[in-house]
Amino acid sequence: MGDWLADFGLFLAQLTSLVVIVGLAVTVVARLRSEAGSDSRLKLEELNRGRDDRKRRLRLAASEPGARKRLIKAFRREDKTRGKAGKGEQGQGRPTVWLLDFHGDIRASGTGRFAEEISAVIAAAESGDEVVVRLESAGGLVHAYGLAAAELDRLREAGLATTVCVDKVAASGGYLMACGADSVRAAPLAVLGSIGVVAQVPNVHRLLKRHDIDVEVLTAGRYKRTLTVLGENTEEGREKFLDDLETTHELFKRHVAKRRPALDIEAIATGEVWYGSEALDKGLADALGTSEAYLVERMREAKVIRVRLEPPRRLAERLGMAVSMGIERALLRGAEVLDASRWQKR
Repeated sequence: MGDWLADFGLFLAQLTSLVVIVGLAVTVVARLRSEAGSDSRLKLEELNRGRDDRKRRLRLAASEPGARKRLIKAFRREDKTRGKAGKGEQGQGRPTVWLLDFHGDIRASGTGRFAEEISAVIAAAESGDEVVVRLESAGGLVHAYGLAAAELDRLREAGLATTVCVDKVAASGGYLMACGADSVRAAPLAVLGSIGVVAQVPNVHRLLKRHDIDVEVLTAGRYKRTLTVLGENTEEGREKFLDDLETTHELFKRHVAKRRPALDIEAIATGEVWYGSEALDKGLADALGTSEAYLVERMREAKVIRVRLEPPRRLAERLGMAVSMGIERALLRGAEVLDASRWQKR
């Protein structure tokens, strides 16, 4: 048993050495190719086709063995009929629903990709098309979400009907974006609102003073630094900071009121949040329902295409994932062998 464990340990050491060598080689190759293939890929997915394929597979699985051949023939006839109808329309087919996704973090870091997707859709969309944005964000930095909202506004400016679907949350900066759509649909327990501004600045000046540590904060300009972390804050600085927050809040309210004029902006711009049904009553949303339910409804009369801009997966990432999976499989196999060895006769 001791010899077997020694051999297994030697095998793991050799495997580790091999992984290190492969990793170094991958790193070198990745650096050499980092400049090449840096363009993102535009990935398109027709959701109607995927839904029809799943429906057919389920019908086949639920049918009796003798009825499957008849079902397959019926599916083929449907495909032929659909193909002939498409040719007869000569390009005058169903409208297209372009589906975009935005999952926002505190910095709205997906805005650049989102902007490029919007540019692609605007360039390809035709009259009668619709853009659906599945939006999920609890907000974040003012300037970051201001840019994201401006990008979404481009759809409206281009004359495209725009629907924002909120399944979980569109609050603060998230709602700053959502209100720019022609229609906002929210799931019954989705969170909307939070039309307010918040800022907090820790201050350790008294702690430093207690230990005889002085901090000099030098500025040029009366309000260059209103509140600081290390220095002593003044009442004048606090008042100016609050004035700046109020100014930002007024800009937020003005943005929402312009895009949803029926709202009682003073009543809802309190920083509160509301769930879907409450948001509907308040006028923050136009309809209740999940994004999946709305897309299925639109598939009855339109082609739904999901648009995603994906960064290229570099060689290092592909090989790295392969090496990682190989190590994981080897370790699991080793664990299985060790576990099985407990039952071997000694």
